[in-house]
Amino acid sequence: MALQLVIGNKNYSSWSMRPWVLMTQLEIPFHELRLRFDFDADSAFRRAVAKVSPAGFVPVLVDDGYSVWDTLAIAEYLHEKFPSSGIWPADPKARARARSVAAEMHSGFGALRQHCPMNIEASLAEAGARIWAEQPGVRRDVARIEAAWADALAASGGPFLFGAFSAADAFFAPVATRLTTYALPVSAASQAYVEWLGQAAGVKRWVADALAERDFLDFEEPYRTHR
Repeated sequence: MALQLVIGNKNYSSWSMRPWVLMTQLEIPFHELRLRFDFDADSAFRRAVAKVSPAGFVPVLVDDGYSVWDTLAIAEYLHEKFPSSGIWPADPKARARARSVAAEMHSGFGALRQHCPMNIEASLAEAGARIWAEQPGVRRDVARIEAAWADALAASGGPFLFGAFSAADAFFAPVATRLTTYALPVSAASQAYVEWLGQAAGVKRWVADALAERDFLDFEEPYRTHR
């Protein structure tokens, strides 16, 4: 039985984007179940997710009725199930570093998440300039992200963070969309990586789907009242 990946809106769900892009890019077959975000207590979204995850959040990977939730856990499960697929780098030290930066992304950068929520369809340069000027935490987060990217790319030689595409790139794909949506200032090297990542097949397909959704959710839109 094929894997199933339960996700939320592609325009807004940065957590869902990570495993979807990873599996698509590495050609791991799966069926997608997309649920429209609605966080009311008894919404269709809540009821559907409750069937596959006690945590109540997306994404959820379902393998023949067995559920794995949380993006890091999903990546590790896929690595064990498909060890030669390239989820993590083959070299032990590169693999440890890739896991380190993915875990840092997974648990950190709260200011960037709070002030620059993922919104692929939007163009929010004006909001981004205001956020950049007023939020030192966002500037610190972006500086750390740029440093992590620079270190990885220098060690690997690129074009992805650890040479070939890996889970580390998938984890930073939503960050790349944020930098674009809010036009946050980054170095030429960082911008080049953002553009290269944007050309990866999995990322391109996710972005195309996000643009096609045309589903405006006001509770996900701190800077707009309409499209």
